[in-house]
Amino acid sequence: MNYGARNKITAKVSSVKSDDIMSLVKFTVDGPAEMASVLTTESLQEMGLKAGDKVELIIKAINVLPVKP
Repeated sequence: MNYGARNKITAKVSSVKSDDIMSLVKFTVDGPAEMASVLTTESLQEMGLKAGDKVELIIKAINVLPVKP
């Protein structure tokens, strides 16, 4: 899949918090930083994201899009 975003970071899911509508997924990245993404719970479930998963973070404008390879 191709993306218009040029910034790509490999990360690990550190935690997942969900309710019926939205989910907050936090990531650990190389270096002294942490990033987070807010996505729908439906998207979270479709991707099957859970703590410990390795993902790539696609960053474009103010959005962080987790992509599970």
